[in-house]
Amino acid sequence: MPFGFGIIGCGMIANFHAKAIEDIKGAKLVACFDNFGAAAEKLAATYKCKAYAKLEDMLADPKVDVVTIGTPSGAHMEPAIAAAKAGKHVIVEKPLEITLKRCDAIIDACDKAGVKLATIFPSRFHDSSREIKKAIDAKRFGKLTMGDAYVKWFRTQQYYDSGKWRGTWELDGGGALMNQAIHSVDLLTWLMGPVVEVRAQWATLAHERIAVEDTAVATLRFANGALGVMEATTAAFPGYLKKIEIHGSEGSACMEEEDLVKWDFAKADKRDKMILEAMNSRKSTGGGAGDPTAIGHHGHARQFEDLLDAVKKNKTPSVDGQEGRKSVEVILAIYKAAESGKPVLLPLDKDPPLNARKIKIDK
Repeated sequence: MPFGFGIIGCGMIANFHAKAIEDIKGAKLVACFDNFGAAAEKLAATYKCKAYAKLEDMLADPKVDVVTIGTPSGAHMEPAIAAAKAGKHVIVEKPLEITLKRCDAIIDACDKAGVKLATIFPSRFHDSSREIKKAIDAKRFGKLTMGDAYVKWFRTQQYYDSGKWRGTWELDGGGALMNQAIHSVDLLTWLMGPVVEVRAQWATLAHERIAVEDTAVATLRFANGALGVMEATTAAFPGYLKKIEIHGSEGSACMEEEDLVKWDFAKADKRDKMILEAMNSRKSTGGGAGDPTAIGHHGHARQFEDLLDAVKKNKTPSVDGQEGRKSVEVILAIYKAAESGKPVLLPLDKDPPLNARKIKIDK
């Protein structure tokens, strides 16, 4: 029998979840739910699954083995905990949640229920990302010295106006960093290791009627001593592919979206030419740089397969809840540093009381 999937939250990202499920052998989309019934009915009609009017009814369906959650970022915790208590394996879109307390509540609920939890970061599953990770683990870069991420994207005012939750601290959890650049924050920490100190500034420069940042810059210090830069914006027309740069005393690599555009090492390897040639023409979309719908779903499919493999073999998914929590912590530290004007050390011992967010963090 195939694994039955249920989708919670039937907005834009749900279509990518549904397409990813369609591509997986041994998986089938069987159900969906949204607080707006019309959204669930539309998704169900498109992908031939059952739309539920009540979440508890979908979670009681024995055909549903795994749920994917694509609700607004600050509304991930409640359905994730409900799904875990119902015995369903849980896949949560990035970010895992918008505070550490809410992230931890999801992690604890899944642990107590004995179900698998994965946080969606499809960029980790790109072949180019994995080649860089292999080279780092093999010490080909020598001493890591710099790790930089650049997300120069563009979002129209209409994008933010299209949903009341967009651009709010309460449900979006932040702006260009928490919503868009979090993929690159995750990649950078996966490749470079833990961040131990941040300094930052952020601003809202080109959009109206949003409470969050559309432009942010941060400097990072990693536990291994390397330094880095994180730049994020949704105010750079027309939007360019996100870029990751890794530098060390014996090598450097640069990745634009899925393309490896630089791959240089002091000590050559017989695979280097093949890697550069094979990985230098991999982008099939704009990566969401100027259009949030212009992304592929192949990374999602690989990550869903990773979760199913973890279920079958009773192992931890590659990007579990603890991994998903890391990028949220770094971004919260960046917000705190930007607000205070002072360096912030990681790990954080609790959610920072950020006055600029104008919300109660521990809700």
